[in-house]
Amino acid sequence: MPDIAIGDALPELRVNVTRSTVVRYSGASTDFNEIHFSERHALALGLPGVLAHGMFTMGAGLRIVTDWIGDPARVQSYQVRFTRPVVVPDTDEGTDIVYTASVTDIADGIAKVAITATRGDEAVLGAARAEVRVD
Repeated sequence: MPDIAIGDALPELRVNVTRSTVVRYSGASTDFNEIHFSERHALALGLPGVLAHGMFTMGAGLRIVTDWIGDPARVQSYQVRFTRPVVVPDTDEGTDIVYTASVTDIADGIAKVAITATRGDEAVLGAARAEVRVD
């Protein structure tokens, strides 16, 4: 386990999302809503395009914490607010979600970690926080 102090920045995590990623996640999550794979259906509903699943965006973001702490069992809690959808273009490159995080508090063996997630210049998660056992 790393030495941990308030203000520590966790290593940045960049997650690439393609239409293939979204389709595979649909199968894993059994969420086959057409907005996650059909441009036509997404546009008909007034959406800007095919969207990644919010739970994918949330789950991928926790990896910044688990990669840093080394043991997923140390995560005590994790919460986010979805602030913007992740639009996934129909290209080979897809899009990247960039996660950053820092330790904001340590008390009673629990570190609080604030997490940001952005796609381009836009935050896609808000108030993302994890609590991790560090003793």
